[in-house]
Parts: sequence; C-alpha cells; structure tokens
Amino acid sequence: MWMILAILSAVFAALTSILAKVGIEGVSSNLATAIRTCVVLVMAWGMVFLTDAQGGLSSISRKSWIFLILSGMATGASWLCYYKALQLGDASKVVPIDKMSVVITLILAFTFLHEKVTLKSVLGCVLIAGGTLLMVL
Repeated sequence: MWMILAILSAVFAALTSILAKVGIEGVSSNLATAIRTCVVLVMAWGMVFLTDAQGGLSSISRKSWIFLILSGMATGASWLCYYKALQLGDASKVVPIDKMSVVITLILAFTFLHEKVTLKSVLGCVLIAGGTLLMVL
C-alpha cells in the first residue's frame, strides 16, 4: 500500500508544479503560497474529522509538538522559496532542483537518524544529483 501512496504522491506533486506554474502568473508568490496553504489546511483538517482522529490531539507529546511545528515551519519556508523560484524560472528546471530534497533527506537521515548507508542508497543519490545537474544545465 505504501508504494501506491508514494506513486500517487509523486503524481499529485507533479500536478502541483504544473498547476502552480499556470496559476501563479500575475500573482504574488507569497499570496499564492498562502492560498495553497489554506487549501491544504482545509483538506488536512477535513481528513482528521472524516477519520475521527481529532481525539488524538490531547495525547501528542511535547517533543512531537516541537518537531511537528519545526516541520511545519520548514514546509512553509520550502513552499515560499518554491513558489518564488517557480514564478521566476521554468518548471522543467525548478522542479528537478526542488527534488534534490531526496538527496538532502538521505544525507540528513544517515547523519542524524543513523539510518543505514548502503551502496544502493549512495549510488541512487549520485544518480539523482547527476540527473538533476544534467536536466538544469
């Protein structure tokens, strides 16, 4: 199931980029990000109530709150930068650079989460980085 959800995530992320590039024309990138964020907020809370998960709010630990808030701030910063880059550049160049987050995530996971470094993951990182470089030059 995780594979299907991951593929759907990639499809929706691709649609996000194309729809955003068209929608951001003539709109402040910060305003566009705020509109997108409001839509995501409504959808996320809709799913919380639809799945009856709102009761879990009281059981979230202080550590989880801190890291979820920090994650939200990182997401906001990412979206603000992404929309401005998308407004200024070609989607075919901005998106591959944005997807370098895969390489950065792996490096951070190895460093801070002590996840196992494998030849396959290192080779994948090198290929993603090389492919990105090839696409944007």
